Amino acid sequence: MFDSLGKGLSGVIRKLVTGTSVDKKTVEEILQDIRKLLLQSDVDIKMTDELVASIKRNALDKNPPSGMTLREHVLKVIYDELVKLLGGKSVGLAGRRRIMFVGLFGSGKTTTIGKLAKYFIKQGMKPGLVALDFHRPAAPQQLEQLGKQIGVPVHIEGNKDPYLAAKNAMEKFSKLDVIIFDTAGRNALDKQLADELKKLNEIIKPDEVLLAIPADLGKVAKVQAEEFHRLVGVTGVIITKMDGTAKAGGALAAASVTGAKVKFIGVGEKIDDLEMYDPTRFVSRLLGLGDLQTLLEKAKEIEIKKESVGKIVEGKFSLKDFMDQIEAMEKMGPMTQVLGMIPGMSGRIPEGALKQQEEKMKRYKHIMQSMTKDERDYPDLINASRVKRIAKGSGRTEADVRELLNQYNAMKKMMRQLGGKAGMQRGQMKNLAKQFGLNF
Repeated sequence: MFDSLGKGLSGVIRKLVTGTSVDKKTVEEILQDIRKLLLQSDVDIKMTDELVASIKRNALDKNPPSGMTLREHVLKVIYDELVKLLGGKSVGLAGRRRIMFVGLFGSGKTTTIGKLAKYFIKQGMKPGLVALDFHRPAAPQQLEQLGKQIGVPVHIEGNKDPYLAAKNAMEKFSKLDVIIFDTAGRNALDKQLADELKKLNEIIKPDEVLLAIPADLGKVAKVQAEEFHRLVGVTGVIITKMDGTAKAGGALAAASVTGAKVKFIGVGEKIDDLEMYDPTRFVSRLLGLGDLQTLLEKAKEIEIKKESVGKIVEGKFSLKDFMDQIEAMEKMGPMTQVLGMIPGMSGRIPEGALKQQEEKMKRYKHIMQSMTKDERDYPDLINASRVKRIAKGSGRTEADVRELLNQYNAMKKMMRQLGGKAGMQRGQMKNLAKQFGLNF
């Protein structure tokens, strides 16, 4: 997500932080770098120039606050102005509500509805989905499949009347916490679609009208957001397909300057790949400053087992514990995404090396799945003949099995050298442990 812009901006910030001195000339060079990066990410030229002018005015024409160096002052101004450009404050969703989804054909609207329903389930709410798109072939069936995948009821009207479907669904799902309506999309916002959406808006009287906009639209997203807003009063935007384009900066900036704020971003293809959009956290990641809060929330979401973490910290873990943690890491998302949330780690490890490590983890998982329960619990049982059997069962080589065992033993040794629980009781590690609910 946002790889090119993130790498570029984090590089600019490293230049600011690690440079021998910071003066007017240095700041102006950094601002030109930022301008170039934003334009490459398809941010509107007028918005980009206004941002650069504002940073320059606030960073150079004003004296740093008392106790703050020029370097620190410039960094804070850059951070604050980027947050303002990309949306300002976070605005999520809460409480019982009716949500009408709108968007053009190909925007990822229906898939995003499934992701949002899963988000509500995680919040302890009961959502229901309503198919109102009878123009795109198989759209209701797609929604039905998503509903089955996450265990959410879906209403589909047999006579394909969107107005009757909306009325019947509101009665049918009246006891549910959230009702999400999937309206029709088109290749363009034509009169037929406009009339249909207006009438549905009058029938549903939604608490929220959410517009799905694909990130690859770039700055053109502003026009779409404004057109839909005039038509049905858009209250929020969800930027989809953030993981597959370099234009996402333009889409975020364009949507955020309209009356409708970006509320969520789609960061991948899986049903859990939807994040509540928080500009402050997002900019922190872009600048390479990390986002530990989101990382910890993700860890809590997937319910990392405290017992396994405790054993790993003490260097007393089995291969089963090792496999549990690999599976947990897979649920948290790609390693590039996870490392981007750790302060100072963004861009430090080559992407190629991270992909190799992810592939290696998959191999290890397949190998461990071919072991018996006793072998996973007591790896010392694994001799040459067992290595041969495990390799054959997993479709890997004997060398791969031995590599896993070597990695496992090396990790155990390293964790013991770090001091186990005593090591966790010092500094930041202690604070992190507390947030995971671990009492060391």
